[in-house]
Amino acid sequence: MRTHIVVPDEMIKEIDEFVGPRKRSEFFAAAAEEQLRRLRLVRAINKVAGSLKDVDIPGWETPESTVEWVMRLREEADQDRNVAIEFDEDGEWHGFSWTPRS
Repeated sequence: MRTHIVVPDEMIKEIDEFVGPRKRSEFFAAAAEEQLRRLRLVRAINKVAGSLKDVDIPGWETPESTVEWVMRLREEADQDRNVAIEFDEDGEWHGFSWTPRS
């Protein structure tokens, strides 16, 4: 679908430096999808916020132990995935890729 958006000139120039003028639409679509993913996550978090306040979960005894638990999970997740930003030989952006590590 085609649409019209207004973007500051300086932003377009900077985007073109990274991805080139022929990749603007792909760049904006990827950026919009990332923002939508974050908004969906916020909506889901708000929906379940407080739902576990009366549940005993090991590792969540204190705010400090919860932080340690989350950091440990993030480290494990980082070890299980490979994220790449793709550029061609001319330095033009081609997108992002995510692949699980086997």
